[in-house]
Amino acid sequence: MNYRHGFHAGNFADVLKHVILTRILTHLNAKDTPYRVVDTHAGAGRYDLGSEEALRTHEWKDGVARIDRSLLSPAVEELLKPWRNALAGARALYGADAYPGSPWLCRHAMRADDRLIAAELHEHTHKKLAAVLGRDSRCKALAIDGWNVLRANVPPKERRGLALIDPPFEEKDEFATLEAEFIAAHRKWPNGIYALWYPVKDRVAVANLTSAILAAGIGRLLRLEIDVDRPEAAGGLSATGLLIVNPPWKLAEDAAILLPALTERLAQGPSPRYLCEPIRPDG
Repeated sequence: MNYRHGFHAGNFADVLKHVILTRILTHLNAKDTPYRVVDTHAGAGRYDLGSEEALRTHEWKDGVARIDRSLLSPAVEELLKPWRNALAGARALYGADAYPGSPWLCRHAMRADDRLIAAELHEHTHKKLAAVLGRDSRCKALAIDGWNVLRANVPPKERRGLALIDPPFEEKDEFATLEAEFIAAHRKWPNGIYALWYPVKDRVAVANLTSAILAAGIGRLLRLEIDVDRPEAAGGLSATGLLIVNPPWKLAEDAAILLPALTERLAQGPSPRYLCEPIRPDG
């Protein structure tokens, strides 16, 4: 699978990933001590849903546009508020077609002493990322392989924070790489929060990733998935997931409220489903 993000910005996978990201950042902000975010595959940082790439696929129409359509229940909207506020901020600055990626969302949420390391290897995309982050001294946009950035930046000097690991799945062995690099990072920073994004194209690969992490003795996992039952799933993405390691307190409760509502709103077929499953090594 080749996940070129400009074609997919704002789709249902982004909605899940970015809503959960903002919930994690909200929980990190609940404590006064500073934190660091390491975004291993940061992308451009901000996208134009009116661009040629986005208009070629129109995936955002079945993603963020559906959430824009009308408000959900008050309980869901309370949890969506940080993400909706970030969307509104990006649109106020850049126009109605702006869609913020994970680096922009992190920068929007961070406080004066928090820090972001965002890696993007592709030269053209890195230039866009650097422009998005600008001269903000809290943020660094690095034109370096994301796995090298992960190795070099955990544990962070702040000792608390998040590693967002969001590879493009351009290589056939990406799940094996994700497994190995995450486990190695966790050995160095066992108390950090990790958010591992994955496409659900091969459920055996997803199960093997989870099993390997548990076999390494890593506990406190939260698996979140949405399957929108996309009719043309054979040629595209119908399901996506996040594996959260060391989830913040109450994140599972947040997800249990959010995922049913998001799945219903984002469904493209008659049999959508979601998964909100805390996992521990002892089962």
